Amino acid sequence: MTSAATRPAGPDDLWSVDEHLEDILAAVRPLEPIELQLLDAQGCVLVEDVTVPVSLPPFDNSSMDGYAVRVADIAGAGEEFPAVLEVVGDVAAGAADPVRVGPGQAARIMTGAPLPPGAETVVPVEWTDGGLGEGPVSGMRSRSLAPQGAEGQVRVYRPAAARAHVRARGSDVKAGDLALEAGTVLGPPQLALLAAIGRGTVRVRPRPRVVVLSTGSELVQPGEELGPGQIHDSNSFALTAAARDAGAIAYRVGAVADDAEILRSTIEDQLIRADLLVTTGGVSVGAYDVVKEALSYAADADEAGSGVEFRRIAMQPGKPQGFGSIGPDHIPVLALPGNPVSSYVSFELFVRPAIRTLSGLTDIHRPRARAVLTADEALRSPRGRRQFLRGVHADGKVSPVGGAGSHLVAALARANALIVVPEDVESVEPGTEVEVVLLG
Repeated sequence: MTSAATRPAGPDDLWSVDEHLEDILAAVRPLEPIELQLLDAQGCVLVEDVTVPVSLPPFDNSSMDGYAVRVADIAGAGEEFPAVLEVVGDVAAGAADPVRVGPGQAARIMTGAPLPPGAETVVPVEWTDGGLGEGPVSGMRSRSLAPQGAEGQVRVYRPAAARAHVRARGSDVKAGDLALEAGTVLGPPQLALLAAIGRGTVRVRPRPRVVVLSTGSELVQPGEELGPGQIHDSNSFALTAAARDAGAIAYRVGAVADDAEILRSTIEDQLIRADLLVTTGGVSVGAYDVVKEALSYAADADEAGSGVEFRRIAMQPGKPQGFGSIGPDHIPVLALPGNPVSSYVSFELFVRPAIRTLSGLTDIHRPRARAVLTADEALRSPRGRRQFLRGVHADGKVSPVGGAGSHLVAALARANALIVVPEDVESVEPGTEVEVVLLG
């Protein structure tokens, strides 16, 4: 595949879906790594191997609330003849200087507290009388309410093996182990591990900043009353949410009127916070399709190497598309059509892979599957176009939902897949196995 700059394309030439996507991905590069605080790194891709500096847990500790004892002192203990031990104190989590347990002694110990010197095992409090002398108990009394519980005697009604209910030092990970490898996506469990081994920051590829901008003088913000000929702006909400779902930090810009000067000014203002710019609307052949006019002007005024090319893609919906870069930093731009279904399908096919490539991910595409078509009649598709129909996928079957119109938002909201009809297929009969793109 050749790039947009060298591909011989006339004004009436159609690009294939694959050619357009390959051209985008050839121009988009992963963002440079930066050092981030842990919570700021959520969703980011790790760029370095992380090794464990100190074993986890760093010391032997109790997995139960109970009593730390010597094994010999509770051997043979039972309900009729309990072992009676002297309580020498408490060992709480975070204790720096725990008491020592000698023969015939026990220390009251809390979950996570270090196993005190001399102790060999932990007896759960439910196996004891809790120091009350009234038979087995269900739990300990609060130290603040009964400080005397840390002294006196305790009766143990069951024996315990050596190191029972003890978490061994390094039983989770050992010093020098590989904690996380480069390429790992940092979710909550991975951030927990980094925090547990003492890492306050981590080197990652940042989440891409994506600015979403819709165009059209007919667009009104949701919550505002519609006037004659007006509709509510849904595209910018759909695409901003989709960009966040793809892992980006997304900024939604309110709808811009069909005025090239206003649009150019808005775009220039937004470039400072964009790693990728996505526009919707104004890319067809109408007299008010100002995205073409504005981005063509911006490309002419930019440094060498910038430019936005508007293309016709052999697909339905989503035939008109634009791709290039603008500004001194050559920010990538993807200009999508304005019809809601066209813009969303275009996002899934072209923008989502670009966002995930910027993120440094290798798994950039939605998963695909094969499914049996269930429908009342054959699906029709224009020859020479790859069609993407909305569908509901479940249990190896897929059913079309809604018509082929690119304005049918309600049908899109019910769909969880796209049914793919290849360019050389004009009709798909019910019962045929088809490819589907799984949307969620």
